[in-house]
Amino acid sequence: MSLAGIHPTAIVHPSARIGAGAAVGAYAVIDEHVEIGEGTSIGHHCVVTGRTKIGRDNRIFHFCSIGEEPQDRKYDEEPTRLEIGDRNTIREFCTFNTGTAQDAGVTRIGNDNWIMAYVHVAHDCVVGNHTIFANNATLAGHVSVDDWAILGGMTGVHQFCRIGAHSFCGAGTILLQDLPPYVICSGSPAVPRSINVEGLKRRGFSAEAIAEIRRAYKTLYRSELSLDEARSKIGEAALAVPELALLAAFIAESGRGLIR
Repeated sequence: MSLAGIHPTAIVHPSARIGAGAAVGAYAVIDEHVEIGEGTSIGHHCVVTGRTKIGRDNRIFHFCSIGEEPQDRKYDEEPTRLEIGDRNTIREFCTFNTGTAQDAGVTRIGNDNWIMAYVHVAHDCVVGNHTIFANNATLAGHVSVDDWAILGGMTGVHQFCRIGAHSFCGAGTILLQDLPPYVICSGSPAVPRSINVEGLKRRGFSAEAIAEIRRAYKTLYRSELSLDEARSKIGEAALAVPELALLAAFIAESGRGLIR
């Protein structure tokens, strides 16, 4: 996508804040309370509205709806927000909504994410850094996605679920409960399959750390221990293996329960 400056057909509210070097494509609409950081490009026919703040060097492709009201019947025009970080790639026809007063009032997307076409991020979601969302992945409200997670195409995530760091959802996954860090899942509803070995290798995890994560996975899913017993055993192992602390904390904090 190559854009330069603000296209003469774009409609930009005079109160909108557009950073140096930002670009706005043909027939795009930028509303009053929008802030767009330096070097960010907004594609043709995009609508950026609401109290939306977009950081630096993002690439938002054509026909996206960014910062529209939440699809929540309880929403009553409260001044909620959408915040997008830096260096994200957001492909065509994505829809990101602002938050609701029933939660923190803000939907957040971090840095360096790769978000493919037709992705929906609903109200009050929190997306970390370095994630990948394949085409048509959909987050319902109040979902949290931790760093380096990958969602396959057509993945659907239930409200209030949490997706752990370095995890992977296969294509067509329907996730109804929390997905722990490092775990690959698939299916409808999702079930655990293994750990994300290739992803961990690419991110520099040592062979020893991967072996310990695999052992913890077996403790959680193959040992016939209760969840409390498995959590305790993984917590003990985490004292010697720092990478397991992330998993132990996630299990302890799970709100909807883990996929099993």
